[in-house]
Amino acid sequence: MTDEPLLLLTKKRLPGGNRNPWLTPATLLPASVVLILGLAVFFPQLFTPFAADAMDINAILQPPSLTHWFGTDPLGRDVFSRVVYGSALSLTIGVGAMLLASVGGIIFGTATALAPHNIRQLLVHILNILLAFPELLLALLVVAVLGRGASNTLIAVGLSGIASYARLVRSQVLQVKLSGYVEQAVTLGEPTLSIVLRHIIPNSLRPLLILATIGVGQSILAASSLSFLGLGVVPPIAEWGALLADGRNFLDIAPWLSLLPASVVALSVMAITLLGRRLQFILAKGGMQ
Repeated sequence: MTDEPLLLLTKKRLPGGNRNPWLTPATLLPASVVLILGLAVFFPQLFTPFAADAMDINAILQPPSLTHWFGTDPLGRDVFSRVVYGSALSLTIGVGAMLLASVGGIIFGTATALAPHNIRQLLVHILNILLAFPELLLALLVVAVLGRGASNTLIAVGLSGIASYARLVRSQVLQVKLSGYVEQAVTLGEPTLSIVLRHIIPNSLRPLLILATIGVGQSILAASSLSFLGLGVVPPIAEWGALLADGRNFLDIAPWLSLLPASVVALSVMAITLLGRRLQFILAKGGMQ
């Protein structure tokens, strides 16, 4: 009689021996925060009874209370409501900038790996130059050209992130290009474009999914930084970075105007980044710890 059932039973009893990695606190905690952010985007009324721009002259610069969790601003607007409603624009910019950067990175990275030699060398030099500059500085340059606004902020943050995605895509394409199934497709005479679209690009995107998840948090932080500097979203639109900028002149008498929204930004970026790292770990382990 085999001892396999006994071994399986013993393994299950071991603490953490065969836990589902998707159901561990390391995954569930950041996923819960991301879920709450998603609910705030689509159903903000679930979290607050106040409108984002509703003003109350009798509640100007009130500190945090049971009625106004994050206090009120100089116009009597509920800060928590503005944070909740501002999550839609902040996350839209974060996701949109990530999509722009990833698509541009796929195109640019694939070209730097597969283009003819002379063109490839030129593209690699351009990529190295772009990687030498901080992404926030590149975003500032783009905003200086395009101007302020939510759409321009999205474009600026997205364009500034293309180089990072392109570097990863290039390294993956160079590896996949040497794989056996690609060599077999070349031997069978499959057209070059078909090989790139059917074999090389799809098999090069798995690490990009992890970087894209983390990139959403980085894009939110970059967009908030631009707005805080007065180069992003134009007030009085509710956006996380703009809220921080509105409160910086009142730090001595009303610190909650900036500190509490800043805490939400930090928590959101941290949760998205941790979730991306967790996905990277689970996929690297083949779905097992």
